Amino acid sequence: MSKSKRAIVVGAGGISGAWFPQLKAEGVQVAAVVDLNLENAQKRIDEYELDSVASDDLDKTLADTDADFVIDLTIPEAHCNVCCKAMEAGFHVVSEKPMAASMDQARQMVAASEKTGKLYMVSQSRRWEPIHDQYRRSVINGQLGDLTTVNCDFYMAPHFGGFRDQMQSPLILDMAIHHFDLARYFTASDPVAVYAHEFNPKGSWYKGDVATTCIFEMTDGIVFTYRGSWCAEGCYTSWNGHWRIIGEQGTILYEKDATPTGQIADGDEGFTRPLKDAVIDPSPIEHKTMRGALREMLAYLNDGTKPQTECHDNIKSLAMVFAAMQSSREGKRIEIKI
Repeated sequence: MSKSKRAIVVGAGGISGAWFPQLKAEGVQVAAVVDLNLENAQKRIDEYELDSVASDDLDKTLADTDADFVIDLTIPEAHCNVCCKAMEAGFHVVSEKPMAASMDQARQMVAASEKTGKLYMVSQSRRWEPIHDQYRRSVINGQLGDLTTVNCDFYMAPHFGGFRDQMQSPLILDMAIHHFDLARYFTASDPVAVYAHEFNPKGSWYKGDVATTCIFEMTDGIVFTYRGSWCAEGCYTSWNGHWRIIGEQGTILYEKDATPTGQIADGDEGFTRPLKDAVIDPSPIEHKTMRGALREMLAYLNDGTKPQTECHDNIKSLAMVFAAMQSSREGKRIEIKI
């Protein structure tokens, strides 16, 4: 990277602890830390020995601070306000996921990016995992032929306590965005429609529907089936889910966070065709999760390379979340509109 960039960090809560080390590693100067609780902002500055201003006034900080971009680490309900204000004040923005608390807000944020000419990207952190990049490369390198089917299973039983236990759709709204976005990432496809059914299993400690089955129609005729629960004791999947992607010529699996494996048809005779091992491509990714997102923002600032999770793209993953919830509540197939 070229000369050091300067950032304003908005939000000094728990997730910020994962960002400040990455900012230091990339040589980004934190010009200011903004939080509704001024004491929290100052604590982060002291903890990471930053030469920064602590503030509880976002408008004043945006107006008075010389910086290249803003990092929004606030709660989802605040993303629209924070990001739009930052873009209108002349800053590029990278925010934590999910993009927004509603599709109307997400569309407003895309419009703000277009109006101001400022980049808005979302840190969809699982895209910057080398093993996920391996899976993506191995799926789309042509050895499977045309893709037909994507399955993801996600079963865990976290006893969070707190707000998630009271949410109406905790799994889809708080977690499934990761898996839905990975389905797009792995297959280079986009959502067309969904039929979803949410439910709350017997014995659940959640108030809302914490389990779901979703059938997504994707572009290129791909069908993506998602089965998940946050109330499934025992025999857990990984947090990234267990995946099976099928093409005309074979299948590649990704399970338990282990290196993907697969089999490709090797001949055209017999009741079942002879098989050979799929080629699993290496990944060049060195810097994972938030640092990967940060490096894409810095690359944009330095040479104009557009990040893969720029808002016009990431809104498609968010649309899958809200369409699935709508489908479940209305009991019908929903076309996904951006």
